[in-house]
Amino acid sequence: MAELMVQEQDVTLSPEEQKQKEALIKKVDVTDAAQVMAYGHETQQKISEFSDRALQNVRTLDTGEVSGMLTKLVGQLKGFEGAGESKGFFGKLFSNARSQVETMKAAYDKVEVNVNVITDSLTKHKDQLVADINMLEELYRLNQDHFRELNLYIAAGEEKLQELRDTELPALAAKAEASQDPADAQAARDFAEYIERFDKKVHDLRLTRTVSIQMAPQMRLMQNNDNVLAEKIQSTLVNTIPLWKGQMVIALGLAHAAQALQAEQAVTDMTNELLRRNAETLRQGTVQTAKAAERGVVDIETLRLTNQTLIQTLDEVRAIHEQGQAERKAAEKELAGMEETLRCKLLEFAGKSGK
Repeated sequence: MAELMVQEQDVTLSPEEQKQKEALIKKVDVTDAAQVMAYGHETQQKISEFSDRALQNVRTLDTGEVSGMLTKLVGQLKGFEGAGESKGFFGKLFSNARSQVETMKAAYDKVEVNVNVITDSLTKHKDQLVADINMLEELYRLNQDHFRELNLYIAAGEEKLQELRDTELPALAAKAEASQDPADAQAARDFAEYIERFDKKVHDLRLTRTVSIQMAPQMRLMQNNDNVLAEKIQSTLVNTIPLWKGQMVIALGLAHAAQALQAEQAVTDMTNELLRRNAETLRQGTVQTAKAAERGVVDIETLRLTNQTLIQTLDEVRAIHEQGQAERKAAEKELAGMEETLRCKLLEFAGKSGK
């Protein structure tokens, strides 16, 4: 995350953005309190609205409901399998074939209704997840645009501050020193405070930029979560359910064969072999389904990296705060020295005037 912040903050401005920056510099009037307050406010507001939209997406996404439906679906399929085994229709297939076929069909019809209901609901959730992924991609692009706007305001503000501190403020201080006029001295001090207020505004924009930087990996993490869940639903719809239905077709086919050829030992041997293969197929399908259901939505390594990245971000933000505080304290000491010098000069001036 630290490398990302450095790279993002050092983005080279395009020729068009350079023109926009120069225009912003020319418009800045640090003596106008309303203008300083409004500087970059529109972009900050966009970041705030963007954060609200992202938070709303997090609140409305109920991954627990989807996981519950997947678990319920697996339970339905396993429940059907267990019901068949408890009744022993595979083991007793040749003793009462017609009855077993009817029992199997009835059990299948009952489970199929529940499976279809769950499947429809999962399909809707998958479609919503895809829509959320697209929405998050749009938010990510908007965040990039807002980030570049913030960089533009910050770059213009920093350059303007440099110009004021290197040119205008020294000129006012020199004028006050030369004239020994308290009004000129006050004007210089007022101008220094205007610069300080504008510096705080630029610093506030930097904080907003940090928020924008933090939102980028969060958006990607949310997208990844949605993608993993959508893919798991898709796998269930196109693999697990068709496999289960295919196994039912096999079972019914075997039952019909047994019903027609139960008197033949050769058919009995063949059917037993088919049943063993079918059982193995069912076992493999169940194992695959269980493995898919047990797999985590997000790898722990991903969460660890994301957590570490966000911690690094917070450390850097704290470092920026501490640096800003140190710079302001240094400025306060310098201002105190300037005030003391001014006071001495004023006393000196008052003493000479008394004579």
